[in-house]
Amino acid sequence: MAKRERVMRMSVEQPLWRALAGYRVLTVLYAIGLFVTAYHRFDRPWVAVAFFAFLFVWTLATLPKVSGAANCTRRFLAADLTVALAGILLTRVADSAARIESGGPTLPSIWTAGAVLAFAIKGGWRWAAFASTLVAVANLVERGAPTRDTVHNVILVWVASIAIGYVVEVARASERTLARALEIEAATRERERLARDIHDGVLQVLAMVQRRGSALGGEAAELGRMAGEQEVALRTLVSGGLVPVSRVSEDAALGAVVRAVDEPDGEDPEGPLDLRALLAPYATARVTLSEPGAAVPLDPSAARELAAAVGAALDNVRKHVGADARAWILVEDEPDVVIVTVRDDGPGIPEGRLAQAEGEGRLGVALSIRGRLRELGGTAELVSVPGQGTEVELKVPKDVRGKARTR
Repeated sequence: MAKRERVMRMSVEQPLWRALAGYRVLTVLYAIGLFVTAYHRFDRPWVAVAFFAFLFVWTLATLPKVSGAANCTRRFLAADLTVALAGILLTRVADSAARIESGGPTLPSIWTAGAVLAFAIKGGWRWAAFASTLVAVANLVERGAPTRDTVHNVILVWVASIAIGYVVEVARASERTLARALEIEAATRERERLARDIHDGVLQVLAMVQRRGSALGGEAAELGRMAGEQEVALRTLVSGGLVPVSRVSEDAALGAVVRAVDEPDGEDPEGPLDLRALLAPYATARVTLSEPGAAVPLDPSAARELAAAVGAALDNVRKHVGADARAWILVEDEPDVVIVTVRDDGPGIPEGRLAQAEGEGRLGVALSIRGRLRELGGTAELVSVPGQGTEVELKVPKDVRGKARTR
């Protein structure tokens, strides 16, 4: 089945930018509304009108700047904070001293918090602390002396902005960690798939060349020795492998980027396959196939992988028991699961031999059998009694796609 590259972007930061854009629009309207309701109390209302006209245009014109971290440059942040600080200081010019002393709002009012929050989202808690400190100083200068309301508002903005900045930094680190974990998982699955294909093809051929070359002797023995060396090197590469480093978007607001090889979405156009047709070629004079009288339908990818696992089990029988060994394949079609059992009449597997083989890089059982069944959400159980042969029981759920979605 054809593979495709799946690209995932993860970001909890982008919704914060959208919320900030909405906050700026709402708060500029709120500040203008406060001014309109108290217009007659201002000593120089024309100063406030000029400031609010500029603030309204500035807010709407800079909405694209707060759409993401890439657009929100340091130059914009500096200019935006300058507008907020200028509005705070202009309050003493436009408003009456009595209103200022009684705790009246500054001209930009809570719009100022939006400028500070932009620092927090863009640069984290340190940037937020810097911006909120400047706002605090400007508020104290505008009031002339610290009051309880002023101190309360300053602390509120300072704590809130630093907290949001810290959360953004933690979210970015968590996104990178999760992206790395997802990419390692995807790379591991793809490596196991390639390892199964290599084991079923290249490694088997190299092992056969080594055995035949050693038996023939002469130049063939040298060829067999070289094939053996290449087999060991290839097994080492397959069992180790490299995992690519996860990528991070150039725009930090877009979060981490994960690229993984995945199956195409949607149902397979071929429809279910009859497992019996895939297992029939394995039946020979020394391999007995017992199957139900009716079709055993399975998802095409599941049917092929299960048949390949059966083939790998038979390869192990021929390799470790001998070409004259007898084997039996039993297919059972249960309501929710398909069970295929492969049994031979060999001497069995000594205890601990499988773990030793896996440590040596011989992954026939680990990857070609168990790995395939694990990918399908099934199981592979191997029972071997010395002197009584080996039995491999393969179980695959019929709803393979449903199992994959729930993993």
